Amino acid sequence: MKASRIIEECLRNGIDFFTGVPDSQLKGLCDELYARFGTGGKQHIVAHNEGGAIALCAGHYLAAGRPGLCYMQNSGLGNAVNPLASLTDGAVYGIPCLLVIGWRGEPGVHDEPQHVTQGKITLGQLELLGIPYGILSRDTDEETFGELFARLKAELDEGKCAAIVVRKGALETEARPDYGNGNRMTRERAAEILLAEAGEKDVFVCTTGKLSREVFEIRERRGEGHEKDFLTVGSMGHASMIALRTAQEKPERTVWCLDGDGAALMHLGAMAIIGQQRPGNLIHVIINNGAHETVGGMPVCNREMRIHEMARAAGYAQTLTAKDESSLKAAVRLARGAEGPILIEVLCANGARADLGRPTVPPKENRDALMAFLREE
Repeated sequence: MKASRIIEECLRNGIDFFTGVPDSQLKGLCDELYARFGTGGKQHIVAHNEGGAIALCAGHYLAAGRPGLCYMQNSGLGNAVNPLASLTDGAVYGIPCLLVIGWRGEPGVHDEPQHVTQGKITLGQLELLGIPYGILSRDTDEETFGELFARLKAELDEGKCAAIVVRKGALETEARPDYGNGNRMTRERAAEILLAEAGEKDVFVCTTGKLSREVFEIRERRGEGHEKDFLTVGSMGHASMIALRTAQEKPERTVWCLDGDGAALMHLGAMAIIGQQRPGNLIHVIINNGAHETVGGMPVCNREMRIHEMARAAGYAQTLTAKDESSLKAAVRLARGAEGPILIEVLCANGARADLGRPTVPPKENRDALMAFLREE
């Protein structure tokens, strides 16, 4: 089904505000929203995380008297549970919101390990929250969708939240927005430089998404093992806290957190904790391409954020910015000889090679290899 059909049905029914966090399964919808509304106006806002998106919809309803649409991957339901249960719920304020949820890890559909459990519990979560839902599939026709939408709209009219759960491949679009940012250095090339410049005993904690996949393949190309890397395949936005505590427990090691701008913005308070704890052996690298590139390329909530200045304000000992290979190499060498925490913001192009694979080492094997490496003197 064309993703534009969802938007048109919403607009016909007075749902004229759209927000959320991009998802690859909802790429058609995200591309269509960007093509129609961009992200700089009031009608469409890319949120920092899913809970914030629910709160935006609540504010819209309070001021406009109309529900909003909130899109997310099903993993984002975890971030959204608190406002769904304590703000919009009928036992509290009774604020309606239409959720559009990408169903990753649907039982019987192959997916990555981080999506398996979430896929199993997605419908149960909605039922536990008392949120009625309908499922959108490849074979959902116009008439069936109209009936589904009318049923959910009736729930919204009663002051309830309702959800459209989107199966893999259910949405398509002809919109092809340009998500380029003008930067030249690729994220993968930046990762190659970072790994090459690191010490033999250094440890890397990598954020979820294509960055971890690229780190894995770089090690493979170089004939190296993966024991130095923790590939955070899920838990978007939490890699820096994993890295912080690892650095505190292993002060003799340099710990690198390879983060993304979208991930860092999702849980920005982590930078305040790092600044307060001041681990001298932590180098926090944020790959800034201004986009949620792993899930389709839509811009992050604010492309103009000066991440290095935010880190300095949070208490990092030093902040650096790199925009090409030479400046990145210089920043890394400076960071390795200085007292941390240090932030390196790396300005990169949006995009990845088409043949990028996925880690072939299971998560628990990755865990065990890293823990054994950390035990070495």
